[in-house]
Amino acid sequence: MPAARRNRIEIIGLRSLPEIFPGDDLARLVIAASEREGAGLQRGDVIVVAQKIVSKAEGRMMNLRGVAPSALARQWAKELRADARFIEVVLRESKRVVRMSERVLLAETHHGFVCANAGVDHSNIPKAGWVSCLPRDPDASARRLVRGIRAWRKISVAAIISDTFGRPWRLGLTNAAIGAAGLRVLEDWRGRQDAHGRVLRATVLAVADELASAAGLAMSKNAQVPVVIVRGYRFRAGRESARQLIRPAAEDMFR
Repeated sequence: MPAARRNRIEIIGLRSLPEIFPGDDLARLVIAASEREGAGLQRGDVIVVAQKIVSKAEGRMMNLRGVAPSALARQWAKELRADARFIEVVLRESKRVVRMSERVLLAETHHGFVCANAGVDHSNIPKAGWVSCLPRDPDASARRLVRGIRAWRKISVAAIISDTFGRPWRLGLTNAAIGAAGLRVLEDWRGRQDAHGRVLRATVLAVADELASAAGLAMSKNAQVPVVIVRGYRFRAGRESARQLIRPAAEDMFR
């Protein structure tokens, strides 16, 4: 392959997926959309999937009409000027509440992610009064997608389940990996030399997060692009999970 081709990474958004319902086979739907839009799937592709459609396929949608808020949820809802039923779902999805601002609950989910409202979200849901919750095991979701594509098309790909997170000390949101399969999520450069021969001491790259963020450029909130193919990035195959991106509590200087 010519050098110019080796150095090129493509970000291919898929627009033609239908509305997702519980029990849908995402691998089959991704394959069909990729072929319908002329991209197809190739060995070595990274398939980045928005959390929302994974949650829909796995039945992680909640009808607020069936939620009975606790006394704590009603109390905090008054302070946040929010729906007490929504706050109740956030509390159920949380292992602990890190902080409450005038707008949002910053919570640690049962997976270990620290994010706004424990990942519970109203956006991009056609039914009024419903919210989505994060998949119970996003790494398992990514593994199922990889296995499904291998079964249907006999090719090896990697998969990332992405969600939009805020970041400490930085304005704006970016996509991050909450589930991964088929690739090493971290690339450890410690002990290697940089371009000038200096030995690196602390550089560990969050490859899965970088891929999720790159895919996010094609996944704007109103673009209706829930799946992105990242093509041309030569990742290292592995059986790592996105949970390995979570900093252990003992190493967290700000906990």
